[in-house]
Amino acid sequence: RAYTPLMQQPKAYTVTAITRMIKNVLEESFQGIWVEGEISNYIHHTSGHRYFSLKDDNAVLKGVMWRSLGNGLKFEPKNGQKVLAFGDIAVYEKGGQYQLNCRKIVPVGIGPLELAYRQLYEKLSAEGLFAAERKQPLPRFAQKIGIVTSPTGAAIRDIVQIARRRNRSVELILYPAQVQGEGAEATIAAGIRYFNTRADIDVLIVGRGGGSLEDLWPFNTETTVRAIAGSRIPVISAVGHEIDFTLADYAADMRAPTPSAAAELAVWPAEEMRRLVRQLVVRQATLLGGQVREARRRLAGSLSRPVLARPMEMVFHRQQRLDHAAERLATAGKNSFEKYRNRLSLVVTRMDALSPLAILARGYSVTRRLPGQTIVRSAGETAPGDRLETLVVDGEIISVVQECRRKQDDEQEEA
Repeated sequence: RAYTPLMQQPKAYTVTAITRMIKNVLEESFQGIWVEGEISNYIHHTSGHRYFSLKDDNAVLKGVMWRSLGNGLKFEPKNGQKVLAFGDIAVYEKGGQYQLNCRKIVPVGIGPLELAYRQLYEKLSAEGLFAAERKQPLPRFAQKIGIVTSPTGAAIRDIVQIARRRNRSVELILYPAQVQGEGAEATIAAGIRYFNTRADIDVLIVGRGGGSLEDLWPFNTETTVRAIAGSRIPVISAVGHEIDFTLADYAADMRAPTPSAAAELAVWPAEEMRRLVRQLVVRQATLLGGQVREARRRLAGSLSRPVLARPMEMVFHRQQRLDHAAERLATAGKNSFEKYRNRLSLVVTRMDALSPLAILARGYSVTRRLPGQTIVRSAGETAPGDRLETLVVDGEIISVVQECRRKQDDEQEEA
């Protein structure tokens, strides 16, 4: 047989090598691209990373947004939502899959801030934070007002100006807060919590002057809204944006379109109070004058009555009735005494008649056998030698029986 040399072995790549080659090509070719699609299989992992897919009618692209970037999202993506995602194509070597590492996600057809506003409104409204029954009434005569706003903004100047014009006796206390930019909501919430630690604050004004939606965004955050809803002190929201409502407006107990309007609501007018007091004084004086006149009329009528014109006649009449009553009482008492004395004498007489002593006084006696002191009722109850005690009216006689004679024995002897 003729010798046939072996065919040269073709060059082969490892899976890792080819994957890395593809990774390099893709990642170098698709950097900083925008991809439009519909979100599906969205997962906000406990780690903070967000995993999802972008799809259209014919294809699906895996996507991921790492926690550090996802924390800056103004809204929370949802399945079925059309978005524009900006990022870089990357290859996940272990799974052999390519994906879009997102740096930004923007909803299609609606701005991210508007979408975040709607989503947070729905969430907090479902919790009841905007319910009317949670609203507290504003105090009518607040003495100390807490203000959470920027110390350098126009809002605090407007509030101070209105408050001084309406009532200089009302005390204003400022908590300097950041009302714009990153972290502003934390200082706003801290100001609200600070005033709630004090027992002398009657009402709070929380707000700032006007601005764009981005400028006002700290008043649309969950941190600010929950701080307002959790305040035990009534809160007036004073964000200077008259047309649109912020979420702080919904959570507050009262909404004012501007900081100046908030001062009008919180500070009671001293001049109006003085006018009201004057009206009350006049009204009370009029009522009191009428009552005095009526009292005088009734007093004059009473004094014209005979009983008050000659008051001693009534006294004399009462004295005469008292004397008659005393005489009747004395007579009745004397009659009752005589009656009961006669009845007592009769009872005593009857008792004397029944007394054994009375019987003894008439010459009778009672004989008892000693030593038992048994009453002797018959001669047969004694025997010669028995000692006897005979009771007479003035003492006792002790004797010894010499002989017993019964009436029956005497009759037999005579027969």
